[in-house]
Amino acid sequence: MGGLGKMKKWMSITLVSILAAAMLSACGSDKNEGNNAGGAAGEEKVLIMGTSADYPPYEDIDVATNEIVGFDVDIANYIGDKLGYKIEVQNLDFDGLLAAMSSDKVDFVMAGMTPTPERKKNAEFTDIYFDAKNTIVTKKGSGFKSLEELAGKKVGVQLGSIQESAATDAGNLEVVPLGKIPEIIQEIKSGRLDAAIIEDTVATGYVAANDDLEFNTIPNEGESGSAIAFPKDSKLVKDFNDVLKEMKDSGKMDELVKKWFEKK
Repeated sequence: MGGLGKMKKWMSITLVSILAAAMLSACGSDKNEGNNAGGAAGEEKVLIMGTSADYPPYEDIDVATNEIVGFDVDIANYIGDKLGYKIEVQNLDFDGLLAAMSSDKVDFVMAGMTPTPERKKNAEFTDIYFDAKNTIVTKKGSGFKSLEELAGKKVGVQLGSIQESAATDAGNLEVVPLGKIPEIIQEIKSGRLDAAIIEDTVATGYVAANDDLEFNTIPNEGESGSAIAFPKDSKLVKDFNDVLKEMKDSGKMDELVKKWFEKK
């Protein structure tokens, strides 16, 4: 009987181990909708937002706190609060944001990004939440007001941006893509670039901080406006759109626009 008892005990331990493994497998998170989004009851749900924190006032690094702040961050946090998610922000180069999302390093991308047809091939976008215009940034007194006037000039753009596409499509510019907006500004100030194409809301801040620069607004051609990017077929697109609509209807979006784009 001793041998039979040991066998029963061994079978009991084995059965418990199998059941425990099955339960752990069943409780795995649903990767499709964000980190910890499918976690156990009471567990904090987290979404990782990919951005490029060199694009104030959309996103920038607060030198006092070393935290990423800005218009996009405030919108994301507001939506997260409404939907029950904590938003964690990850700083990456702009041209690598959609690739990071495709490889599941971030759950969504928010970086003043325009939903161009090319980007829509690999991502799904929310409705436009803010629209802006492009500008030509130059040294003060240069006076460039159109892409035609920049023919043959060295023009800086942010790598992977809609401004890079606009400059390239012009066909007669020497386009110089750079990773960060501050690099572009420095290249203009040093004389290594003749001009840059930068969104007006962003150009305003940099020109205000550099009294040797100026900018002139140029008409948008093609796609414009900023939207939030998600992986294809993400269920979160509708949820985010619903909150974006509520923000516009309630005046919350206007409040944030005034906070970030009309600062004195």
